[in-house]
Amino acid sequence: MDDHLPEWLVKAFSKPRMASYLTAAGGDTTVAMRLYWWNVAVSATLYGPLHCLEVALRNALHDELTRLHRRPDWWSCAPLNRNGLRLVDGAREKCERNAVAPASVDSIVAELSFGFWISLVSGARGYDRGFWVPATHKAFPHYRGRRADLHDALLSLVRFRNRIMHHEPVFHRHLAADHAKIYRVLGYLSPELAVEAQAMDRFPVVLADRADVLRGARPPRF
Repeated sequence: MDDHLPEWLVKAFSKPRMASYLTAAGGDTTVAMRLYWWNVAVSATLYGPLHCLEVALRNALHDELTRLHRRPDWWSCAPLNRNGLRLVDGAREKCERNAVAPASVDSIVAELSFGFWISLVSGARGYDRGFWVPATHKAFPHYRGRRADLHDALLSLVRFRNRIMHHEPVFHRHLAADHAKIYRVLGYLSPELAVEAQAMDRFPVVLADRADVLRGARPPRF
């Protein structure tokens, strides 16, 4: 086994970033590099389903809260806690730094993080009666379980999404289970969108390549 990485690779990605790949490859740099490229390829296939989930979730929650409070800027009167209000203020300020006009409702909605939207399904103090009971449960018309279980699933997906978006290793995860969870939760929001997204999903093809890529039978398929 040879753990000597090419100079160009160390300069581009750094030894700390490559360490987990080398460990998984038993110190074989060729296998580690193949695994790195496969991680890039499989992460790319997961971007699409996660994109659909995040956008559909925020729009569904926004629509229900707009309906409840009878105003699109529902955060002005909803019982958000201090952190929620801080996140809304931060989103508004960021939008206004990038535009001449005051921030629009649509721009604030798009700027608010995935984590903010998921917090509206949480058991934070006052959020069950202030958000879930009157409104946010309606965003998931095809879900019949407990709020806490749904929040746990969403929380695990935002953490997974953050690994993907920050280019972290995911090769060691049970990716088939992660992928299935994305579609399960997406189905709670919109079964039609879940079907449409799956029709364009290349994840199964790239996942099936993993063993061949590591053996060197074929390069990763991007």
